[in-house]
Amino acid sequence: MKFFPLSDTNLEVSSLVLGCMRLKQLSISEAESLIRSAIEQGINFFDHADIYGHGVCEEIFAEALQMNPSIRETMILQSKCGIRSKENYYDLSKEHILRSVDGILKRLQTDYLDILLLHRPDPLVEPDEVAEAFDQLHSQGKVKYFGVSNHTPAQIELLQRSLPHKLIVNQIQLSIAHTPVIDSGVSFNMKVDQSINRDSSIVDYCRLNNITLQAWSPFQHGFFKGPFDRHRLDRTSSGKHSSDPRHDEAGAPARRLQKLGGNTDAGRMVPNLQIRWKYRAVAVPFSKKRNEGRISRPSFFCAFFKSSVCISVYP
Repeated sequence: MKFFPLSDTNLEVSSLVLGCMRLKQLSISEAESLIRSAIEQGINFFDHADIYGHGVCEEIFAEALQMNPSIRETMILQSKCGIRSKENYYDLSKEHILRSVDGILKRLQTDYLDILLLHRPDPLVEPDEVAEAFDQLHSQGKVKYFGVSNHTPAQIELLQRSLPHKLIVNQIQLSIAHTPVIDSGVSFNMKVDQSINRDSSIVDYCRLNNITLQAWSPFQHGFFKGPFDRHRLDRTSSGKHSSDPRHDEAGAPARRLQKLGGNTDAGRMVPNLQIRWKYRAVAVPFSKKRNEGRISRPSFFCAFFKSSVCISVYP
């Protein structure tokens, strides 16, 4: 396992991260098998959010590990807040941030988070309130470092102007089948759809400001359409490709990757090429086999770019 120092922190993080968004789908024993397999592979970084399973995922994580101080000190824990899923709006008020972190810590059975991210931008945010919340959480020892998720450069600048602490992370959507943050720069000044700048040059901004980019759902096709590699070998019982146009659309990137790999074992090759594209390193096939309790499925992981970019992957 490769490790690298996370920008502007004293954290040494593994080059793979376990995303915990769907732990609720697993039993305690299955979750334990997954987490411990990740640890055995050298993974020390775990990504959470208070809305994952409405908090149940964090509870399962702690229960599966039988969380205690000695275990806690071996890992990097990151969680997010700011989405009020029941009321269906974003809330970055001081009161909500403080209350959310207390809930996260209780569910994870820990005294502190290594990193707290603001999950989505709040159009009514008061940066000074966020600053007060961050300052209180840091001074109380509840959070070491702070970041954001799905924020534009201007939104980051607006917050950073008031914050006493540097924002070190921005988590955005990025996959080999979803690349608008890259397309506009590559297609600059061309009369094509890809040249439209939809992200305010967030990749360049984060690199210039030493902010680590975390890309969520790097194996996903479109917005919550599911991992596109699942459709790569979608066939009818007769052995032909499915006639479902959704499968054809989602499977297209995987089929192109399969051709690049010389039509080798798609089940292993497609995820590897996806990781290589994001990681710029030798890809290791990962998945989760419940009966063997080991990691061998990549959709449970996130890989980090060797520079200041990381890629979050969820089950």
